[in-house]
Amino acid sequence: MKGLSTALLLICSNVFMTFAWYGNLWLKQKHISDNWSLPIVIVASWSIALIEYCFLIPANNIGSDINGGPFNIMQLKVLQEVISITVFTGIVMFCFQGQEIHWNHIAAFICLIAAVFFVFMK
Repeated sequence: MKGLSTALLLICSNVFMTFAWYGNLWLKQKHISDNWSLPIVIVASWSIALIEYCFLIPANNIGSDINGGPFNIMQLKVLQEVISITVFTGIVMFCFQGQEIHWNHIAAFICLIAAVFFVFMK
């Protein structure tokens, strides 16, 4: 159950992280933030990132074997990275116009899956 809770919290965290990092580009593409100054964009992004941390920190605490969870720190990080790239890809494909997945992106995903396999190998 702790593993599932960790993964779900990491998914939520990464949704907010993706919008904190790239949401300003989406807003610009939609001409919503055309007149926003860079300091406003930074404050808006950090406000979203605060919500991200409200999911990320509990995910790491629940999932860490230091706190009785199922994952060591290396496993937590690799799990987070795979979730991050998966969430990022989904959001980019859904929200941003003109973005496509190419063969090299798929090859990179396969490498990430291999990383998960190796990091969880005993």
